[in-house]
Amino acid sequence: MLKGQICTVRHLLTADLNTFIALANDLPSRGDYFSSHFKSPETLRKEFAQNGFVTDDSELFVIEDNAHHIVGVITHFKSRTSVARELGYRLFDPKLSGRGYVTEACRLLVDYLFNVHQYHRLELLSAPENVASIRVAQKCGFSPEGTLRQSFFINGRYRDVQVFSLLRPEWEASKG
Repeated sequence: MLKGQICTVRHLLTADLNTFIALANDLPSRGDYFSSHFKSPETLRKEFAQNGFVTDDSELFVIEDNAHHIVGVITHFKSRTSVARELGYRLFDPKLSGRGYVTEACRLLVDYLFNVHQYHRLELLSAPENVASIRVAQKCGFSPEGTLRQSFFINGRYRDVQVFSLLRPEWEASKG
């Protein structure tokens, strides 16, 4: 468990599963930046039973507020090279946007990944018009690298995605 001032980043528990499935599969809360693709509750339950959403390729955490409500998810997963990991996050309720949950969760996960693993590079991908996600990347020390043109298919159309990265030496320098 990774504990911050306003949130905790932790693995999903069996007791959370029904709530998590309902939140993860709530299509209206996905907005313009997340795919409308979702998995059946039984498929999610089966995956959770097999590995708890933790494998060598990916690890899912819930973001929990101080009142112990699940407000979002944050993950890290295999990237294009063995020295890198990609991070992804989603806030379940758009009304909670701007309160710092995702930024703090991202900082906690970045610190965890660089402190515990030998990764040299962390990456975030965001739609260029997703101002909130870009702000999270900036606040967490990620630098813009460029745009992957029409590389995601979301809500019926191909969309560009911006790539941000944070290198271990940059993270170390920010820690003083």
